[in-house]
Amino acid sequence: MTRIGSYFAMRKISLGADANGIQRMLLNNKFVFQYGPLDQGWWPDGLYTPPTYEAMSFDIDKLKEMGFNMIRKHIKVEPARYYAYCDKTGMLLWQDMPSGDLGNHWENRPGVLDGATDQQRTPESEGYYRKEWNAIMNSLYNYPCIVVWTPFNEAWGQFKTVEITEWTMKKDPSRLVNSASGGNFYDTGNIVDLHNYPHPAMPRPEIFGKTKAVVLGEFGGLGWPVDGHTWQANKNWGYQNFKNGDDLFKRYSTFTDRLQELIKVGLSAAVYTQTTDVEGEVNGFMTYDRKVIKMPVELLQKANSKLYDPALVK
Repeated sequence: MTRIGSYFAMRKISLGADANGIQRMLLNNKFVFQYGPLDQGWWPDGLYTPPTYEAMSFDIDKLKEMGFNMIRKHIKVEPARYYAYCDKTGMLLWQDMPSGDLGNHWENRPGVLDGATDQQRTPESEGYYRKEWNAIMNSLYNYPCIVVWTPFNEAWGQFKTVEITEWTMKKDPSRLVNSASGGNFYDTGNIVDLHNYPHPAMPRPEIFGKTKAVVLGEFGGLGWPVDGHTWQANKNWGYQNFKNGDDLFKRYSTFTDRLQELIKVGLSAAVYTQTTDVEGEVNGFMTYDRKVIKMPVELLQKANSKLYDPALVK
């Protein structure tokens, strides 16, 4: 006899104004600060292919132990079992559309009129984007862990931003849409997203927060090349480099202290770069081989958990 099992979950993700009229990201009608790492899902022996289910779930489990409640799945789509495991462990997830087709100009300061441009994609490139983004949303629609769709990252191939964002919102009104994480800003979607390295910052909530949730889509990137656990012998980098875990954590803890202040005035979410080292990028919480966790898990959990204090927001 063959038995087939499944599971069922309910959750609501939406926007709602706080006491100061600033839009907040709500989970089941309550504000929950969403905090997690940028996660590229790379592996030294398989690149984008995880070696085993146990290895894949190890990353998620460790991030939960560190006190994170969200993952931004960056520039890739994982196997179905990854999303199912996030569902079952209660990990929220932001899903990026993989980027491509470079060539346009990037202005990462929201609301600044300067050199930003949409990419002029070929009909073939645009057609593949639309086909693949539609397929990704169709295949992942039933995983309730996904709470945010991100059509573009920074300005990588960003094109017809308003049209693509509004199409995404119409296709799936049950989730929030972050039109261009850290990218060229257009007044569309549910979120305004700044990338700022290394220290935390945010778009001004009194300007942007009346109609959109304000988030810090990337920050951090603190690096430590651990001897014996790097992909290459030299030219390893982070946005700021350290020589030991103690100094690394001291700097990291100043970031979570600052995030508390930003949450009070309107920040709804933040994404730290990143889960693991990736080849020459040594700014992970873990080394590329997952053999070393660079900062004590219990200290990370304590520093991160204070960001979920409901008293921070009225």
